[in-house]
Parts: sequence; structure tokens; C-alpha cells
Amino acid sequence: MKELILGGARSGKTRLAEQRAAATQYDVLYIATAQAYDDEMNERIARHIGDRPAHWNTLEEPLYLARALQANAKDGRVILVDCLTLWLSNLLCRDDATFFELQKQSLLECYGLLPGQVILVSNEVGQGIVPDNALARRFIDEAGWLHQALAAQSDQVTFVTAGIAQRLKP
Repeated sequence: MKELILGGARSGKTRLAEQRAAATQYDVLYIATAQAYDDEMNERIARHIGDRPAHWNTLEEPLYLARALQANAKDGRVILVDCLTLWLSNLLCRDDATFFELQKQSLLECYGLLPGQVILVSNEVGQGIVPDNALARRFIDEAGWLHQALAAQSDQVTFVTAGIAQRLKP
């Protein structure tokens, strides 16, 4: 089962993903893509860690997501990735188009073939105004294209608003 959970900031998407992972009774691996560049981000990461069950394993992987998924996906395991938009930001900020395309393509090629259950969490960023700078516009474009490609391969797609899950697919 592959699921993509989308929503805005503080929409409840991570909480929903964690509830779904916990409900399976499978081994859970939490792949965290965040990088802490300041105290505020350190606090966010600590809060996320504190919210997870202590018996869940965590792997911090800010760049090589496909490799981490391929190495760890297996039957009887749920992998929860939080979140794709932070991963996308990490890639775009490297300012290396070849590396970006390689990592994105690697994810798109492996995702549908992974054994076990995978839950991807991502911010839906395409519902606001078009930003006034090129990097922000590229980020929105890349996130939208990535979400479309992953949604096409997902068994289930859910959108979360104000803590309310709305099934988009099937």
C-alpha cells in the first residue's frame, strides 16, 4: 500500500500519517528529511520526535530518499516519510540540477515497486499566489509535478485540512 498525504502547514497531515502507521501494528520506520539550521528548526524536530512512539525507528535522510526507501522497505514494515517538501527544498538548495533530477527520478522509479507500506507526507503549496522570486516559483512547480507523479503511483491520496482528512484517491 502506497499513500500520499498532502496538506498545508499545521493541517494535521503528519498526525494522520502517524495514526495510520500506528494502526497497522507493523514495524515502523520514520524517515525524517528535515535539516536543522537554527534553534527554531531544532525545536520543531524535537517536538516531532517527542510525538512519535519510542519504539519507532528513525532514519534522518535529507537527500538520498530513494536509496533509503530501497534499503529499508520490506513486507511487514511501514515507512513514513516526513516530509517530501523539506526533501525537495534540500535538493533545490544544493543548486545542482543534475543531482536534483537524479534524486527525483530515483524516487519516482522506485516508489511503486517498494515492498511493504509507504506513507509519504508533503505540503500542498500550490494553492496560494505565485511568488515573486524564481526559486520559490520553481519550488512550487517542482512540488506540484512531484505530487502529481507520486499520486499517480499511490494506492491512496489524502488531503488534510484543519485536521480533517479528505480522501482524493481512490
